[in-house]
Amino acid sequence: MHTPRDPFREEGAFEAFDDGAVAHENGRILASGSFAQVRRDHPGGDVRDESGALLLPGLVDTHVHYPQLAVVGAMGLELLEWLERRAFPEEARLADPAHARFVAREFVNGLAAAGTTTALVFGSHFPEAQDALFAEADRVGLRITSGLVVSDRNLPPALRLEPDAAYQAARRLVERWHNRGRLRYAVTPRFSLSCSEGMLEACGALRAEADDMAVTTHINESAAEVRTVAELFGWSKDYLATYERFGLVGPASVLAHDVHVSDDELRRLGAADASVAHCPASNAFLGSGAFPMRRHLEHGVRLALGTDVGGGTGLSLLKEGLIAYQVQRLLPDGCLLRPEHLLYLATRAGAEALGLGAGVGDLSAGKSADYVLVRPPPGGTLDVVLRHADSPEQALGAVFTLAREESVVEVRVAGEPVYTRADARVPRG
Repeated sequence: MHTPRDPFREEGAFEAFDDGAVAHENGRILASGSFAQVRRDHPGGDVRDESGALLLPGLVDTHVHYPQLAVVGAMGLELLEWLERRAFPEEARLADPAHARFVAREFVNGLAAAGTTTALVFGSHFPEAQDALFAEADRVGLRITSGLVVSDRNLPPALRLEPDAAYQAARRLVERWHNRGRLRYAVTPRFSLSCSEGMLEACGALRAEADDMAVTTHINESAAEVRTVAELFGWSKDYLATYERFGLVGPASVLAHDVHVSDDELRRLGAADASVAHCPASNAFLGSGAFPMRRHLEHGVRLALGTDVGGGTGLSLLKEGLIAYQVQRLLPDGCLLRPEHLLYLATRAGAEALGLGAGVGDLSAGKSADYVLVRPPPGGTLDVVLRHADSPEQALGAVFTLAREESVVEVRVAGEPVYTRADARVPRG
């Protein structure tokens, strides 16, 4: 099952084959379709029979925080209080390089175990911890775009850098890691609430040095955050303007959340061809609000899914798709999402947001052989539902509703295994 086209714009964008196959060689997909046709076209290939499983493209997470995995599940707090009491203290622990290396192993393993092959990762405030993430992702083989998180105000002192020091530290990381293997660098101001104009200017200067460098940050997540940003930037007409002035909004930009957004901001986001990372679990868990998906689509703003761990409730994009579906069902002007919409948002849409759509995001011939094999535990609810499913759409809906890490049995990037269920154990200590 895959969505080689956008189901929000085209009918028939979802392709599924009950008895399907993907042929790949040297990391690239040669063909996908019915088993009979693929076998006829590639008679000499070795065949793996995975009957009863589902094959999906590798999942793409467009917003997830590497230092925050341990604070998932901190209930009863709104965004700014949650940051102060849970997120910031946990992120400060990554000043210890040994701890950062261990967290990087846990985090990268967790992404792979959830079926995520590509991710835009909000990194650490500490250069050595950011090195640890890139090194672990490189070792495992995931496609990771990430960068040093920079802030110079309204955060604990341990998480601040002056703009020039932040620029220099980020520049060294770019030289070491940008376009190394499957890794890319992302300019990452935390959010305007924690960045002075000088810091945003430094971020814009770094971004201007490379056309293929991503930008990621937060925008319009909670009402209190929006009010505070307006007070800090008295000259700005809205939150988006604080990024626009410094050249941080364009086709390579992925802005997370965008819950409390004006129509004028949506118009400008669409015109800039920027993307929004929709994080429904986090928006609900922290009480930030319900995402206005229909308004984004009407303004032509590109969307994809993000888990937003640790404000989010886990690393599974399948779970994220279910919550997106449920929240939209409750809104008076919500979108009625079908299973193919969720698959698109979790795969191809994310790849396009990251500028990787030419190479990953679906199972079309010529793309990288990034895929996830889903096989439910025998006798569980998902197993029962799939055995009774009478259409691919029904089966896919069941996967988003019921499948989580326990159903992900194999994950490959460029045809190379990066995770199998037998490798689920993470070193302790």
